[in-house]
Amino acid sequence: MLEVWRGGLLECVHQGHAVICDAKGIVAAWGNPEAVIFPRSSAKMIQALPLIETGAADARGLSDRHLALACASHRGARVHVDLAGRWLADLGLAETDLRCGAHEPGDRAERDRLVEAHEKPCQLHNNCSGKHSGFLTVTQHLKAGPEYVEIDHPLQRAIRAATEEVTGETVAGWGVDGCSAPNFAMSVTGLAKAMATYAVAREGRGAREDAMHRLTRAMAAHPHLVAGEGETCTELMRAMGGKVAIKGGAEAVYVGIVPEKGLGIALKVVDGGYRAAEAAIAALLARVGVLDPAHPAAVRRMAGIQRNWRGLETGALRIADGFAA
Repeated sequence: MLEVWRGGLLECVHQGHAVICDAKGIVAAWGNPEAVIFPRSSAKMIQALPLIETGAADARGLSDRHLALACASHRGARVHVDLAGRWLADLGLAETDLRCGAHEPGDRAERDRLVEAHEKPCQLHNNCSGKHSGFLTVTQHLKAGPEYVEIDHPLQRAIRAATEEVTGETVAGWGVDGCSAPNFAMSVTGLAKAMATYAVAREGRGAREDAMHRLTRAMAAHPHLVAGEGETCTELMRAMGGKVAIKGGAEAVYVGIVPEKGLGIALKVVDGGYRAAEAAIAALLARVGVLDPAHPAAVRRMAGIQRNWRGLETGALRIADGFAA
């Protein structure tokens, strides 16, 4: 997928699998389309389906901003932390009801604020706090138990069922994600097929399509909530003018939902190299004609001169020949 050159020599190669699907099946593929992967956070749109389908979102009057945050891997900036905190307060719940754990925010301004105030990060800073706020909303709506990340919890059973329905596959297994929630394994093709179902979903054609359409629209309309300033998801969605929803996941997974083309995209970089995943999703979005490859946000991901701390040119990144062509 991506090559790294230095001194005229090929220094590094990132290999992976990628699939583009439409409603009928595979349109293009590279690597092994049937490779089984953990989608990690790229599956948050699937994990958010019960939030809408159970009626929980409407019962609580959730906005598109809430739905975007439910699908987010955010940087823990004040905008993310405040929205998640207000969401929980409106449910009559607290940060301690979350089960995602705490970590330092990726947002530098918020990190500096915590240091200066001698405060520790809390679970609201977790990049998955929006997803977990959505989980708690469903759990409360269903009057289910508080341990919503357990594999046999009604919420997780609903997510597993939704996963199998939208991928057209029986889940290949499950693991525990970084935020403690179950993550269901699937093929790269299954993930791309799922994203294609989101791409062709329209309002007024049933609860599932309504939910998919709302989630896609919310992400595309609020890219700053899905990730944060400087992040690939946010910058590329802005570059595409709110017409496409994209989402990355840990260990170099990426997905794209392209409604105007009716396409779903999924990719996995084998070595987990996120720079390659960012380059690959940009290249594939350019291939299908929704991202201008000359846009600065695309150029920064796909190619370019590499420089050291003194500003000296050291090498270059290049999309590998034959990929995304």
